Amino acid sequence: MKTTAIMERLAGLGGAKWDIHLKARAMAAAGKDIVEMTIGEPDVPTPPELMEAAEKAMRDGRTGYSDGRGEINLRRALAEHYSQSRGRSFEPDNILCFPGTQTALFAALLGAAETGDEVLVGDPMYATYEGVIRASGARMVPVPLRPEAGFRMRGQDLAERITPRTRAILLNTPHNPTGAVLTADDLEAIGALALKHDLWIISDEVYEHLVFDGSRFVSPLSLRRIADRVIAVSSISKSHAAPGFRSGWCVAPKPFCDALLPVSETMLFGNQPFIADMTELAIRKGSSVAEGMRQRFATRADLLAERLGSQTDLTVHKPQAGMFAMIDISATGLDGATYASDLLENSGVAVMPGASFGDTLDKWVRVALTIHDHDLEKAMDRIIEHSRKLKRAAA
Repeated sequence: MKTTAIMERLAGLGGAKWDIHLKARAMAAAGKDIVEMTIGEPDVPTPPELMEAAEKAMRDGRTGYSDGRGEINLRRALAEHYSQSRGRSFEPDNILCFPGTQTALFAALLGAAETGDEVLVGDPMYATYEGVIRASGARMVPVPLRPEAGFRMRGQDLAERITPRTRAILLNTPHNPTGAVLTADDLEAIGALALKHDLWIISDEVYEHLVFDGSRFVSPLSLRRIADRVIAVSSISKSHAAPGFRSGWCVAPKPFCDALLPVSETMLFGNQPFIADMTELAIRKGSSVAEGMRQRFATRADLLAERLGSQTDLTVHKPQAGMFAMIDISATGLDGATYASDLLENSGVAVMPGASFGDTLDKWVRVALTIHDHDLEKAMDRIIEHSRKLKRAAA
C-alpha cells in the first residue's frame, strides 16, 4: 500500500537510535544487573505543589477545551517571565502553548522551512532534530561542533554551509548531548549571519535552568537587532522535573505566532487547561528542584572526569550545563557503537553511542548524570575495569 512522502522522509529515524537503551532495558527485565546511563530524566519526582495544582484544577472543572493559542493565564505568566529574563517586552500573543518542547519544535520547523529549503544544525545534535527538519520537507545540513571549540557553534563553520536555499539555523543552548553553552559573542556572530542571509534562528532552550557555576546562559531572544527572526522553544520538563506532563511553548514574533496558529490548531488545539494552570504556577513560583539538580549533575560530571581521567585512557568532556557528559573513547580503538555494546554485554553499563547524535561523535559515548550517586560509583567502577580489560586484550 502506498504511503506518503513524510513517512518516507522519516523512515529509519524512529527507535533505531535507541537500540542499546532498549536492549539494556530487556536485559534488566530478564534479571541482569544493569546500570542505565542512557536516558536523561530528572533524578527527582515532580514537586508536590505542582501535582496538587494539577489535581485541584481537574477537580475544579478545568478539563474542557482550551484556547487554541494556549490558556491566557499561562501565556501571561510566560510573557512576564520572558520580559524579565530577556530584557525586552513580550506579550501573550508572542506565545503559543504546546504539549512539550518536541511538539513546539515540530510546529516551528513547519513554519520556518519547507520542501527545497535547508536548515543548519550543529553536529552533534539531539536525536530528534533530523526528524523535525525532515518532516518539514527541508534538508538538514550538519555544522560540525568541534571538541577543540568546546562543542560551540562557530560562525565560520556556519557561514561555509549557508546557501541560497538556507532558511533557518536550529540552535540548542545549553546543548544536548555535549552540555555546551553558547556565549553572547557566539550568538552575535550567528545573529549577524542570520541578518545577512535573511534566516530564522530557532533556539531550543529547555536546559536553561541547569547551567553550572562558571557559565552563563544567553538567549538569542535577548538580542534586539535579531528579535524579529528568533523563535525559542522550551518547557517545564527539565526545569521542574515534569517531563510526563508534556507542557511546553514557543516564543516568537507576533506575526509568526499568528501565522503558525492554524498549524497549531490543526495539530492539537491548545494545551490541557489543568496542565496550563499547573504550568502557570511553575513559571510564577520558579523551580524548587532545578538548583539541586544543577549542583548534583555538575558534581557528578566532575567526579566522572576525575576518576576516568586518572584511572583510564578515556577522556571526559566536562559539560557546562544539562544532564549529560561525553566520554572520548578513541584511545580504545573502538567506535562508540562497538564500545557501548561491549560495555553493556560484558560490564552491565548502558551508555549511548555518540553517533546516535551525529557523525562528529563516532568515537564518543554519552552518559546521563541523572542516576543516583551509588549507581554512578558502581558504573565508574565497571567502566574502569572494562577499560583495563580492553587494554590487556590489546597488549
